[in-house]
Amino acid sequence: MKKLLVAFWILPIISFSQMSDEEQLEQIYKTALTESKAYEWLDHLSNQIGGRLSGSLNAERAVAYTKAEMEKLSLDRVYLQPVMVPKWTRGIAEYAFIESGPGLTTPVNICALGGSVATPAGGLKTELIEVQGLDELAALGKEKIEGRIVFYNRPMQADVINTFEAYGGCVDQRYSGAAEAAKYGAVGVIVRSMNLRIDDLPHTGSMSYGELPINKRIPAAAISTKHADILSTMLELNPKIKFHFRQTCKVYPDVLSYNVIGEIKGSEFPNEIITIGGHLDSWDLGDGSHDDGAGCVQSMEVLHLLKKTGYKPKRTIRVVMFMNEENGLRGGNKYAEVAKAKGENHVFALESDSGGFTPRGFSFDCSDENFEKITAWKPLFEPYLIHYFKKGGSGADIGPLKGDGIVLAGLRPDSQRYFDHHHAANDTFEHVNKRELELGAATMTALVYLIDKYGTMLPKKIKG
Repeated sequence: MKKLLVAFWILPIISFSQMSDEEQLEQIYKTALTESKAYEWLDHLSNQIGGRLSGSLNAERAVAYTKAEMEKLSLDRVYLQPVMVPKWTRGIAEYAFIESGPGLTTPVNICALGGSVATPAGGLKTELIEVQGLDELAALGKEKIEGRIVFYNRPMQADVINTFEAYGGCVDQRYSGAAEAAKYGAVGVIVRSMNLRIDDLPHTGSMSYGELPINKRIPAAAISTKHADILSTMLELNPKIKFHFRQTCKVYPDVLSYNVIGEIKGSEFPNEIITIGGHLDSWDLGDGSHDDGAGCVQSMEVLHLLKKTGYKPKRTIRVVMFMNEENGLRGGNKYAEVAKAKGENHVFALESDSGGFTPRGFSFDCSDENFEKITAWKPLFEPYLIHYFKKGGSGADIGPLKGDGIVLAGLRPDSQRYFDHHHAANDTFEHVNKRELELGAATMTALVYLIDKYGTMLPKKIKG
């Protein structure tokens, strides 16, 4: 009787170990679409916790929640990694209007950029000068800029299919615009939102003053694309119009926060680490569902799917909820710093930070040899309409891990709607499709399975 029982339990294990890659991927996708926890996790992060600005109470609550949920997965280890992060608060709602004449005002929608200083208590009102970017600002010089508000109005390039490329083409005016304008005597900065559609929603985002002394820093805010167009038209008709805006944001000393980490220990090569992650912090206007609640729950779901399908990894699979990607990258830098200090051997890292939309594939930062090996798996993904395998780029939080031999990758969902929500008040749970979210998690899991099973190609050592 005992022999029969032993045989009964061994048979499924033998059967599972003989699964082909096609069968394993089919099992991963089927389980993701029928037994996933990702949407449930995101619901709680978005609707019960909300926006998770670095250093905030909500960020602290998100740390506790994700740690508790990973502990429920019966992983080999779940722990917190301390990291000091910036703390910035928005204050009361921003207010702005265009003054075209005495008593003639047009209200417009703005929001302070993350890290900006406040305006004077009564607000700031003066004439503007419109520019299309930092080069035009420099060409105008101090004579035309001093004492004015600089209005950066370069839009995202609409004819670029890769919307992240369009974003990269104009985000410098948001990030460095205030620091550069202050050099020429500007008193404030208004920046067109990084958004491809015309709407009423201003989009916040990180900005930096660089080495500018505190007493030289000027307030910076984003304006909605609809009101940016209105402002530009009114300036064209009357260059003497004035702009008034008020914001009460404040920068505080750094505070303690945490990266949240969970892992399954490798059965054959436990010292080879595969890291998957997203960033747990978000901006405060919405609830951060796409940026990057989706990436966090998809990363957690990788471990859940591996457990549900019974796959036992050869290598250590580690999930990291990085803190403070949005306005400092402290979590990603701390994780890499600790990994280097411990002499950890990271062979692969995958980040999801492009929204919870339909997955299209991956981008890779790796050697030609590794890219060739990975693209040979492309036919395995084609039944799931995953076709985008491109060399170049990965993710901000895993970037600090870059070194000889490691393969860095980023999940690449369809990006056409991403910047409708990015850093805006409509980055909320109802804009995430459950099935698309689950397909993204399955796609990540499938790649992690293949990397774990077959490994990566280490760089050839040069003989001395």
